[in-house]
Amino acid sequence: MAQRLVLRRLLSLTPRTLSPQGPPAPHGRAFSTSASCRNTFNVQDGSDFQDRVVNNPKPVVVDFHAQWCGPCKILGPRLEKMVAKQEGKVLMAKVDIDDHTDLAIEYEVSAVPTVLAMKNGDVVDKFVGIKDEDQLEAFLKKLIGA
Repeated sequence: MAQRLVLRRLLSLTPRTLSPQGPPAPHGRAFSTSASCRNTFNVQDGSDFQDRVVNNPKPVVVDFHAQWCGPCKILGPRLEKMVAKQEGKVLMAKVDIDDHTDLAIEYEVSAVPTVLAMKNGDVVDKFVGIKDEDQLEAFLKKLIGA
């Protein structure tokens, strides 16, 4: 019944009541990407990893994770938040080990989560497991040289 009412209401709207971009956002909110979205990306394949991580002039934190990994679900958002705080000085690449087994083997990932710090294509630091925000901040500061 509720679905019919919603459908009727939508159908009753005339084109002049809708803006060209569609219905207005509730409470005046507009869509925008956050800093973490611009600084964080999912690796698509080996050549994408080469282009966006190894050949990147900026330092890159590489998060090797898996969908089924509980600790990864805790560390991932925490690490994204800390990378966003660095205001573009460091980027974060996310690599799902089930999708990119070749990269996990190449970088000797034996457990998840594994996080690598890469600078100029070289691994300069690494940790395995969960870290708190203070430890992550120290890890990132060391990578960017701050």
